[in-house]
Amino acid sequence: MTLSTVRLLFAIAGLYDFIIGILFLFFGPQLFETAGVPQPNHWGYIQFGSLLLVTFGIMFFAVAYDPVANRNLIPYGMLLKLSYTGLVTYYWVTTDCPLLFKPFAIIDAVMFVLFLVAYSKRFAPP
Repeated sequence: MTLSTVRLLFAIAGLYDFIIGILFLFFGPQLFETAGVPQPNHWGYIQFGSLLLVTFGIMFFAVAYDPVANRNLIPYGMLLKLSYTGLVTYYWVTTDCPLLFKPFAIIDAVMFVLFLVAYSKRFAPP
């Protein structure tokens, strides 16, 4: 994976998480209703997760801007992707998981692997 590919990967990841965070922050009730997912007892749970996604999106933009200097942030992104994928997979297998959350888990699993490959590369500072 080249340095320019790493930059592109994290720019895409930044957009992905930032946009999803904004969508769930401002349109959570509509998304849940459209997908037929029961609404939480308090929207603060969804809003907090949404703001975390926005925050991670910004972090991914920092990695995209300078992957060498911000390499230390990549493991946090991997933990985010692993956490979400792990939880959704657990509930998907053991009980039930609404369809709304499954595509994000698959995408995050792919991103986790790509982040791992990117992290394994050692780039010399420019």
